[in-house]
Amino acid sequence: MNKLGIVITDGVGYRNFILSNFITEAQHSFDKVVLFSCLPKSVYDDLDINCTIVELRVYQEKFPTWFFRKAKELTHLYVNATDNLGIQDNIETNRSTLKTPRGYATRFLHRWTSVFKSEKWIQRYTKLQQLSFKSNPITRGYIDLLKNQHVDLLFFTHQRPPYSAPLIYAAEVLNIKTAAFIFSWDNLGSKGRMAGNFDYYLVWSNLMKRELRQFYQFINEHQIEVVGTPQFEPYILNRYGVKKETFFKRFQLEEDLPILLFSCGDISTSPNDDIYIVCIANAIQQHQLIKKVNLVVRTSPAEEPKRFEQLVSEFPFIKWNYPDWKLSRNDHQESWSQRVPSIQDVSDLKSIVQYCDVAVNMLSTMSLDAMVFQKPIINIIFGNGKNGLVNDQRFLNYTHIQCMVNSKSTEVVKTADELIKAINNCLEHPTARQKEQKEFLALQIGKPIEGTSKRIVETLKTWCA
Repeated sequence: MNKLGIVITDGVGYRNFILSNFITEAQHSFDKVVLFSCLPKSVYDDLDINCTIVELRVYQEKFPTWFFRKAKELTHLYVNATDNLGIQDNIETNRSTLKTPRGYATRFLHRWTSVFKSEKWIQRYTKLQQLSFKSNPITRGYIDLLKNQHVDLLFFTHQRPPYSAPLIYAAEVLNIKTAAFIFSWDNLGSKGRMAGNFDYYLVWSNLMKRELRQFYQFINEHQIEVVGTPQFEPYILNRYGVKKETFFKRFQLEEDLPILLFSCGDISTSPNDDIYIVCIANAIQQHQLIKKVNLVVRTSPAEEPKRFEQLVSEFPFIKWNYPDWKLSRNDHQESWSQRVPSIQDVSDLKSIVQYCDVAVNMLSTMSLDAMVFQKPIINIIFGNGKNGLVNDQRFLNYTHIQCMVNSKSTEVVKTADELIKAINNCLEHPTARQKEQKEFLALQIGKPIEGTSKRIVETLKTWCA
């Protein structure tokens, strides 16, 4: 029998691998499929999933494990910091002024790892991190679970969450092969180290494959497969989305007006969003656009939209889409990971992107979503570090953002005047950048959206052999 274990680590993994065609394809190809869920089992109650679901106990990281993980991650950052602003920013984010054991340890580790830095040091810390799980009762429980389920391959739908590391260790103890999906387009070029080492890696594109080899030089060619990403698969599935007339009624939009979509990031990555929304709303009120428009704002699913409460009352003509991502539990070291999307929200997102006429965001992955539907995109970044706004223009030096900007698939604006001009250009010439968008999507995603789940499953089955 071929038995596949799938590790759902968070709400985005749930959306990508549960609400796509992935589970259905896996059940067609494997004799048995087992879900190991870092989310509560109850989040699957309303879904027709005909497979075993195992809810994993919540792992709380102890100091020794945290220490070796932090050493591993900081060493990875310092090794790769040269000419990489994203990683340099990550180093600064990881600094601490706290007068606590972890605060003092963090400052020590910054000094130590900035000097003693190499792949060998990273592997030493990885081994020590994994050994720290040896006597942990939750880890022993994970080992028993894997023994009972007898899976041939354990597939992690996200490579980074630290709370998945004990399960990697359990698989290593039992000599179970592991595979990981690289979660997002920016994970390799600007984020920290993976939770552990895997036997195989699934990547979006040849570009991501090159990045993986660059940042993880011990990984061999045969361990990597380019498969695309299921992130966009719901956009081609008929069960998601609604007809245009239904969409306009649901959001109370004026049917004869184009839709301007502004999609927010969370406050940690896109703190200037409220300023950008005000700028667009003022332009509409002051008739600075060549056409009247509907303005739809979709907030980030990673946070509650409280910071926009004043704008809701100040601009009653804005239509708000608050993502329906329910917090499934609070007792978790990364509570945001426990937010889970509804089927309705996936349909809403598809409809919003499908029927909008211009998409605006602060250099977000939503730019890729809009490209799937060939929509003109404006990336808005007013903050330069000198004008009182948070410096979001620094993101232009991030590797994955440089790639997008250089592709000319979107229009980058740095002032209110540039924004208004760009919106008008997009309304007047909506197809002007479609060639560049198609080329950029091919570079980033690498494989057709159609058949993504089947492609991933076929690869996993090959690795099971």
